[in-house]
Amino acid sequence: MISLLSIIIIVIFAWIYDFWNGANDCANSIATSVSTHALTLKQAIFLAAIFNFVGALISTEVAKTIGKGIIAPEAISQPLLIFALIGAIIWTVISTNLGIPISVTHSLIGGLMGAAIVVAGTKPLVAWGLIKTFIGMIVSPLAGFLLGIFFILAFCWLIKIFFSKIAPFRISQTFRWGQIFSASAVSFSHGMNDAQNAMGIITASLLAGGFLHDFKVPLWVILGSGTFMALGTFYGGQNVIKTLGRRVYKIQPVHGFSAEISSAIIIILQSFSGVPLSTTQVISSAITGIGAIERRAKVNWRKVIEIFFTWIFTIPGSAIISGFLFFIFRLLISTLNF
Repeated sequence: MISLLSIIIIVIFAWIYDFWNGANDCANSIATSVSTHALTLKQAIFLAAIFNFVGALISTEVAKTIGKGIIAPEAISQPLLIFALIGAIIWTVISTNLGIPISVTHSLIGGLMGAAIVVAGTKPLVAWGLIKTFIGMIVSPLAGFLLGIFFILAFCWLIKIFFSKIAPFRISQTFRWGQIFSASAVSFSHGMNDAQNAMGIITASLLAGGFLHDFKVPLWVILGSGTFMALGTFYGGQNVIKTLGRRVYKIQPVHGFSAEISSAIIIILQSFSGVPLSTTQVISSAITGIGAIERRAKVNWRKVIEIFFTWIFTIPGSAIISGFLFFIFRLLISTLNF
């Protein structure tokens, strides 16, 4: 049974995690808009914060997967949830300060897995939730890569056939205006997916503590998680914005619009299916796909490889941090009790 005081501690850590989630992942929705000068940094952050908050109110399917689809509900305890969050927070803070765009969702999943394995090995892990997550890890970036290529080819074809007589500057300006919509769509989808992580953890703790009878996310949890995600977005994560918006491929407004639209479509569809995915993976893959089909030599493949390996190491990295700290905590407790 989890006490009220324990739940308060979990809520605090969950919302700290949400803040850093917004700080790192805000780049996903605004990096391309800022780099193409469709929006100023302040305008983009403000827009992202609002739509991240709105998206958090729409669906709780991902929260259900995080809350009861990674670790079996009967195995959940207050220390496990706290150290899972600590592992995810540490990994995210380090990555954000280094300017590395990561999957904050996967850092939490890794944190949960690491802490659970310390308690009882692999027994508490829920197969269906992990399978759903790992399929999403593979399918979503591939879909982002292909859909990014599809949209850039489609828009270039439309420009060539129907708008060839219009000045390139006017076409570019039209796509800049379009990026206000597309950046909002990505922010909205990000709120639908990533804001659910903390909601799932808090709701799982309420269920384990007997404060809820079934897994239904309370309104105050939705509002609080959305708010702290928005505050983290205001904080910015400017180093991550530079990496995603400038260091992978030098993009123009048509590229930014294509990458954002394709990413928003994938993330929204996956969110309704309850798949916790990486917004970073999707939009980075879309940008890479656009660069690869247009000017392969201009893509910063070294940066792409760096991001790729960061994705690979995120789950085991945060799992090691949470597992190690949880192991030390349990060792200290057992020593004191002795």
